[in-house]
Amino acid sequence: MSMLENIRSPRDLKALPDGRLDELAADVRDFLIRAVARTGGHLGPNLGVVELTIALHRVFDSPADRILWDTGHQSYVHKLLTGRQDFSKLRSRGGLSGYPSRAESEHDVIENSHASTVLGWADGLAKANEIRGRDDHVVAVIGDGALTGGMAWEALNNIAAARDRPLIIVVNDNERSYAPTIGGLANHLATLRTTDGYERFLSWGKQLLQQTPVIGQPLYESLHGAKKGFKDAFAPQGMFEDLGLKYLGPIDGHDIEAVESALRRARRFSGPVLVHCLTEKGRGYAAAEQDEADRFHTVGAMDPLTCRPLAPAQGPSWTSVFGQEMVRIGDERPDVVAVTAAMLQPVGLAGFARAYPHRVFDVGIAEQHAATSAAGMATGGLHPVVAVYATFLNRAFDQVLMDVALHRCGVTFVLDRAGVTGSDGASHNGMWDMSILQVVPGLRIAAPRDADQLRAQLREALDVSDAPTVVRFPKETAGEPLPAVGRIGGMDVLRRPEEAGASGVRASGDEPAAGDVLLVSVGALGATCLAAAELLAARGITSTVVDPRWVKPVDPALPELAARHRLVVTVEDNGRVGGVGAAIAQALRDAEVDVPLRDFGIPPQFLAHAGRGEILADIGLTPAGIAGRIGATLTRVAERTGTADVPGRIPAHTSVRIHPRKEQVNDDIV
Repeated sequence: MSMLENIRSPRDLKALPDGRLDELAADVRDFLIRAVARTGGHLGPNLGVVELTIALHRVFDSPADRILWDTGHQSYVHKLLTGRQDFSKLRSRGGLSGYPSRAESEHDVIENSHASTVLGWADGLAKANEIRGRDDHVVAVIGDGALTGGMAWEALNNIAAARDRPLIIVVNDNERSYAPTIGGLANHLATLRTTDGYERFLSWGKQLLQQTPVIGQPLYESLHGAKKGFKDAFAPQGMFEDLGLKYLGPIDGHDIEAVESALRRARRFSGPVLVHCLTEKGRGYAAAEQDEADRFHTVGAMDPLTCRPLAPAQGPSWTSVFGQEMVRIGDERPDVVAVTAAMLQPVGLAGFARAYPHRVFDVGIAEQHAATSAAGMATGGLHPVVAVYATFLNRAFDQVLMDVALHRCGVTFVLDRAGVTGSDGASHNGMWDMSILQVVPGLRIAAPRDADQLRAQLREALDVSDAPTVVRFPKETAGEPLPAVGRIGGMDVLRRPEEAGASGVRASGDEPAAGDVLLVSVGALGATCLAAAELLAARGITSTVVDPRWVKPVDPALPELAARHRLVVTVEDNGRVGGVGAAIAQALRDAEVDVPLRDFGIPPQFLAHAGRGEILADIGLTPAGIAGRIGATLTRVAERTGTADVPGRIPAHTSVRIHPRKEQVNDDIV
């Protein structure tokens, strides 16, 4: 029986003798490797904080003392030590979240897994404790990567302003976020890492001088009075102390006794303290330690011995398609540069960085700076491609609006993990970008439906030099190509109305048959919409399926096409509020087209973690769910308008043509 099985709360942890803590740490690592290999998840970060987390829960009294985790992907050990040891459904429906979750435990405080926020939370909680007269401790754990974020420094500036307000900041310094941490702060921390003998030297000097007769004590006091310059000569921690933070460290983050000692000293201090702990991401798992890319930051389900995936991908991922195309574009366009916010590998830019190392810029966890710096690069004659997860662009909205769009800068934002991501939970779903960005004047949004379209639309975006462009795509594999059968305006036609359906009316000449439903498919939901159209056809309901390709602005041809149908339906992997459906509804109103519209998308709520397919089913974005609601809507429309006998009636004033795409040969296209 492992020691871990006896730990059900931090109280059990405190009762363990010091001599058995290393044994517990080994049990925790063994558990993590086996459990996360079965489900997938954030392995490397958690292997690196085992001893640190044990020390935190032995020194502080959670939940009375608030232990806050920045980003939270390193909270697995925290979960284990607070009574959550069933990892069988980690990040799956009904199982543990991959991040802290208030619904799971009173020991969890922050659910938002966006980086650099923890110090703002800590500042607020410390202020609340002060006003309410509470003496509970607030402990904020932040990685060196997250310290590169501007929010962290805004919070530090405020924390340091109240030098008598207790607050403990633990810097988990593993020299990495996803990838190695970069920038001036990284250089400063690297300098501090080289001075781990400073505290021993200072202790030795104090002891020696105080034992020296006559001159020893006065000399020690003189040196102590000049301690800042003396300390900076050996350990340049003045940056933190100049802010008003007491600095302790650097500490070996894998030495439980040393970490506990530092935390107990910090706990006794009456003001803000920064405890600098050196850790190793992926510690104790050779495969992770040897992985130079990201130290197994995130892994899929795999064999823990061979590290081979248990379920190999069924085709290229959207991310890899983008990354490969960027390398090709880089060879053709010397003006194209890439920008990433500490996520070079996850967003697919590693290949571009290898091919063109001087044309890629990792700005750290600083999406706001990424956007504004890109505006500067565009103004200087380059075309920057800023690649981030869709959910993280939310943080840079003001910069996209006021720095990029207002100045008509040719910057392309590539949004990975757009739409429902599933397993990473509420904060990682990329479900807001097409709503938030609708209000940005001049900005254009592309939503590719397959890998071929991603390649084509990325190039189209890079041809725009006087406005920002956005290319968004989801997680996982790109799926099979969905060829178009024609084009109307700038929209691809994926399916035409049946020539002899129960409710179809054949148009004359080259005009297509009008359908009951115009189904507007946004992005990667093309296959879903085509399957829904098949289900509708089986019920005698005809439909036209179009992919607008560029969803902002609305294609001018869409209102005219909509007028030839009884119902317009939009399907998008984005929030319904203010999304593509709302924009198309406004375009129909502006064109005085009174055809009813149903918009299908993500409801305005935070979605619990589960598989992408499970969530899409929950919110009705499946072929059966879409077809069923369309059928019910058509019934209501017919009852209200009295047109049940002629459901495919065509307005006499309308004239629309479907033009075959030049690159296609299809004899039966009208």
